Amino acid sequence: MNVMLLGATGLTGGKVLEGLLAKDEVSRVVALVRHQLPTLHEKLEQHEIDFGRMADHADLFKVDVIVCCLGTTINKAGSQSAFREADLGYPLKAAELGRSQGARAFILMSAIGASSSSTIFYNRVKGELEDAVRELGYPYLAIYHPSLLLGDRREQRRAEALGIKAMPLINRALIGPLEKYRGIEAATVARAMVNEVCSLAAEPVAERVDQTREYHDIVSLAG
Repeated sequence: MNVMLLGATGLTGGKVLEGLLAKDEVSRVVALVRHQLPTLHEKLEQHEIDFGRMADHADLFKVDVIVCCLGTTINKAGSQSAFREADLGYPLKAAELGRSQGARAFILMSAIGASSSSTIFYNRVKGELEDAVRELGYPYLAIYHPSLLLGDRREQRRAEALGIKAMPLINRALIGPLEKYRGIEAATVARAMVNEVCSLAAEPVAERVDQTREYHDIVSLAG
């Protein structure tokens, strides 16, 4: 199976890359990056591109599955418009190119609370992306809705750091309908995504699948 990965330098994407390279079901991983990764592997095919010009590399999207872990913050992006381009424009263009080139599955990292009708800008952008990707008609679409991602980040985010410290206590209080808001290890999300990719190799898509994965589902799929 040929897999494209976007966001390989991120907290979750980096772990997805490791997992995909270790799986026999995956024969090739196409990673689109802004800067070369230090990872060297016979299965890994890296392409440094300008994400604003993805259409210039349409032939790279001739893969079976696309895993998209692209994402940033408004602070890091610098403005709402820059955030929208990075978190909606780039993933959507990748989804469009993949669909036009015959990709049959798209696995998208989104966020809990994503909704195109949300009054919160971040959640609204994520929801608009989900709606747009659904319109493309992928035979298999899986959208991940993690809450706070736990793990060691390269950059320090003060608010997240405080949340991570408090999360073990908070998680114990989040039960029943609130379970979906539990913080989750990025490594767990990555394992779930990799296992989902491998399941597609074992069982070809027979009918259209469109599913949203929240905390319990992600943990179960991660194994």
